Amino acid sequence: MSKLKGKLDSFFKISERGSTILRELIGGLVIFLAMLYILPVNAGMLSKTGMSFGAVFAATAIAAALASIIMGVYANYPIALASGMGINAFFTYTVCLGMGFSWEEALAAVLISGVIFLVISLTPLRKKLINSIPKDLKLAIGAGIGFFVAFIGLKNAGIIVTDADTAVALGDLSHPAALLGLFGIALVIILFATKNRFAVIISIVVTGALGVILGLIGVPHMPTFQPEDMGAVSDISSTFGKAFSAIPSLLAKPEAYAIIFTFLFVDFFDTSGTLVAVGHDAGLLDEEGELVGDKKAFMADSVGTVAGAVLGTSTVTSFVESTAGVQSGARTGLSAVTVGVLFLLSLLIYPLFGFASGIFDPDTEIVYSPVTAMALVFVGSLMIKSLKNLDWDNPISVTSGFVTIIMMLLAYSIAEGIAFGIIVYVLMMLASGKYKEINPGMYVIAGLFIINLVLRFTVLS
Repeated sequence: MSKLKGKLDSFFKISERGSTILRELIGGLVIFLAMLYILPVNAGMLSKTGMSFGAVFAATAIAAALASIIMGVYANYPIALASGMGINAFFTYTVCLGMGFSWEEALAAVLISGVIFLVISLTPLRKKLINSIPKDLKLAIGAGIGFFVAFIGLKNAGIIVTDADTAVALGDLSHPAALLGLFGIALVIILFATKNRFAVIISIVVTGALGVILGLIGVPHMPTFQPEDMGAVSDISSTFGKAFSAIPSLLAKPEAYAIIFTFLFVDFFDTSGTLVAVGHDAGLLDEEGELVGDKKAFMADSVGTVAGAVLGTSTVTSFVESTAGVQSGARTGLSAVTVGVLFLLSLLIYPLFGFASGIFDPDTEIVYSPVTAMALVFVGSLMIKSLKNLDWDNPISVTSGFVTIIMMLLAYSIAEGIAFGIIVYVLMMLASGKYKEINPGMYVIAGLFIINLVLRFTVLS
């Protein structure tokens, strides 16, 4: 046992980073519990595209396990990975339900973006891309995704519904499923106010358990442990490898290239922000404020995205929830490996997550997801805090940021928000005579978005 401890300590540089094996294991457990919500939430969201809940659950767990273990062993970072929030909403609501792409084609787009990400990670282009997008626009994009995710959460809870006259309106708050969703949101907010680091997972479990109990005593439209459309983890055979066969049909559609770019863009910059944030807390930044060994970390992230697409889940990315483990003492990749092992073990208790699937009410024709809605609202609320660092005295930053956020919400699309935000930024910079301050990469990105819009609303309309 002492020999094994010595090898672990030497391989992960545990003592060198001022940690212990026990701290790393505890840190990994904390990270896992903070991330556990992604399994039912991601499965529930992607199942709206026609994919099997069980298949997505299994793919999410396996991809998260693989990516986290690679991050721990190869990069030696205390950072875990799984299918990212926000980008899974783009996958479901924009690409599949909004633009009409099949889930197989959406997986193909994720696969291609992952391969491009892997190539970028191996070249100096990695740093150039990070620096091409102005800081304030990155902040606005991150916040916009937060607003978008929170809006979806409110919609899934039945608190916000579609309306023929006003586009959206307040839902029927007397509906049992909507009331359960309200309870979940209130609970996660209260737990977060008490600084409970497991606010999300506790809220999901308590809300789900309450819903099941209410259902057993006769309350209608409540979740159950054995919904008919839950499927099984063995359903992963229905999604495995489908991304490859869908590549030809995907690339035959001109608008697919903008989708691939968006998957790549969001994953790349989301990963950059998370690595810097967690790396700072873990003491992994050098004197110039740059991550030590970030190339390996980016490679682990990109490999996770490729593996996830092949298995049958949306973009895999580094989770900011990893900071919970760092705050508990984690400093090395052993904590990430621990998370990976726990994600694999979660497959053994899959049936317990049945309460997290959607509930269809034929009278209102609304699919309610009250058990997981609070996770979307909560995560979204945390993402908007990036706006505090926006340069509010710069009219270009404020205007382009506003356009980014408002278009994400009103167009119900992360891609459209990013596109209009970047275009407005470039136009305002040119009009202000600050064309020399625009990174050349921004001209290329803005040009690609403009071409995509022209094609969609002229040639393709």
